[in-house]
Amino acid sequence: MAGPVYKFWRMRPKGAWYQLSEEEQNAHMTKLEEALEKVGGKETIACTTIWADEQWLLYGVEQFPSIEAVQEHTQLLFDMGHFRLTEGESTLGIEWQP
Repeated sequence: MAGPVYKFWRMRPKGAWYQLSEEEQNAHMTKLEEALEKVGGKETIACTTIWADEQWLLYGVEQFPSIEAVQEHTQLLFDMGHFRLTEGESTLGIEWQP
């Protein structure tokens, strides 16, 4: 698969997130940014839906250079315990040009 891969994600924090101090939360967010950069990814947009969606508090789109970069990024998130702190769902896709 050539070309960029896009990841649409939605998430909400789990109870473990709220047990972190504000400093720990900020440090985790910094690690998330570093993980994305490490694999050559970039955040296209991140949005809050707290006022409009009771199930998901945030959603966004990330762009990756390849499917391998997506896989490496997911492993980095797993290794840093991200999935213990949040719950979410995502969909991968490539640009559609009819």
